[in-house]
Amino acid sequence: MNTPRLETERLVLRRFEPSDLQAFFQIFSDGEVNRFLPWFPVRDLEEAQAFYQQRYAPVYAKAQGYAYAICRKEDNVPIGYVNGETEGARDFGYGLRKEFWGQDIVTEASRAVLAQMKEDGVPFVTATHDRENPGSGRVMQKLGMVYHYSYREQWQPKDILVTFRMYQLNLDGSEDRVRSMIPNGLPEDVRKAYENAHHD
Repeated sequence: MNTPRLETERLVLRRFEPSDLQAFFQIFSDGEVNRFLPWFPVRDLEEAQAFYQQRYAPVYAKAQGYAYAICRKEDNVPIGYVNGETEGARDFGYGLRKEFWGQDIVTEASRAVLAQMKEDGVPFVTATHDRENPGSGRVMQKLGMVYHYSYREQWQPKDILVTFRMYQLNLDGSEDRVRSMIPNGLPEDVRKAYENAHHD
């Protein structure tokens, strides 16, 4: 199942459509909204269209995926997004136009998406946030995610060193699984030094 339409008390969660381009641009062009994201804000509608084709169209082409536009019921216009990956680290992420911050909209939307992912048999999700963005971490905590460790990464394409805090939610009830974001194949002494440096 791929991005099935969902509804909550205040929201409609659905796919981004071609007619949403202007709203899509508003979400991904705001420098403050995208400050803690790896990509640069889009500068015009053409870049917004290219960003959609790069990051959303491939997800919608898969048999299973979760790439949601967050819309208010009163107008069905996208004001943010919730994305959940189904492979690898199963990264879970979200964003919202700043005029809607402080209303628990992302929390409400994320709970609905996580419930759908659980129903569809996704075993777990991970989520990370920049240590300088504790508000995102508070959303993760509200969703029942558990903090496990921090790690540093040279984030591309912005090419900045970021300390991430890694949270995880095991949707299948497993209590022992912790997904490692620390690179595989490191010599043991380097790995231990890496681990010691990446906890806070």
